[in-house]
Amino acid sequence: MAADIAEQPEVYARLLEPEHADPIARAAAAIAERRPRHVVLTARGTSDHAALYGAYLAEIRLGLPAGLASPSAVTVYGARPDLSQALVIGVSQSGGSPDLTEVVRVARESGALTLAITNNPDSPLAAAAELSVDVAAGHERAVAATKTYTAELLALLLLVESVRAGGGRPPAELAALPDLASAVLADLAPETVAGRYRFAARLVTTGRGYAYATAREAALKLMETSYLPALAFSGADLLHGPLAMTDPDVPVLAVVGSGPGGAAMGDVLARLRERKADVLTVGARGELAVPDVDERLAPLLDILPLQRLALALALARGEDPDAPRGLKKVTSTL
Repeated sequence: MAADIAEQPEVYARLLEPEHADPIARAAAAIAERRPRHVVLTARGTSDHAALYGAYLAEIRLGLPAGLASPSAVTVYGARPDLSQALVIGVSQSGGSPDLTEVVRVARESGALTLAITNNPDSPLAAAAELSVDVAAGHERAVAATKTYTAELLALLLLVESVRAGGGRPPAELAALPDLASAVLADLAPETVAGRYRFAARLVTTGRGYAYATAREAALKLMETSYLPALAFSGADLLHGPLAMTDPDVPVLAVVGSGPGGAAMGDVLARLRERKADVLTVGARGELAVPDVDERLAPLLDILPLQRLALALALARGEDPDAPRGLKKVTSTL
């Protein structure tokens, strides 16, 4: 897991090279030409959090309604929704989940433009879709996904920005991501604070907007590697009831950027302070600090110290983060 985490700047650089960025731009040009009316994403596990980020990108950057499909509606209940005016995106590291492949197949049959985003361009998911994007993360050693997650984020960002540009090249500001990621990974703060949570019984993660996907992925990494019950809430949802369970004994990891989503977390942090909750902030001005970038880029950096925190905490609790009990790299669901 440590090696996979350390490779993420290299993965960013590789995905930004013409060899991989140009095929994404071509897929984006095809999407721009088809002019879909809405976007539906389908994914499971870690990739579901990348898909959530993609949904925010589609709505904010493209002005298209976007949401996550329920694969079981198709695979368990036999539903055949009319997706003829949709862009349907399947997101999967392995591309081997039968339910995601079936959703994409059914969507394509209904007339949807379909796209697979995967780390395996020869996978069943890629074969089922009309368009395919290789996230080029390379072999991931650990069961818990790290570099494939951030590669999916970057692929979705490149795709949406290219669609916005009508199939053009990605914004120049993305070129700084590999160096920014290297700087984040050089900071030892995550290992320093890991001991703070060694004996925690449960934990809450929270964020708003683009950061909500980061909060959900951080919670999953903590559950996978440390077996620590972790609940993820959007900042808004946290105030609608779950705030009642927060107190000094329930640590909160809050992802707080410097854009609109971060500003919207102001009331959440104030309410948590009222309850004397143990809050650790992640962001440009957080205790786990990351560079101050445009909010749509922040998820590619904010998750890095949280991955390392999950790794360090698992080791501090005597667990093996490279082989979580009961889990396999590829999960087949129907």
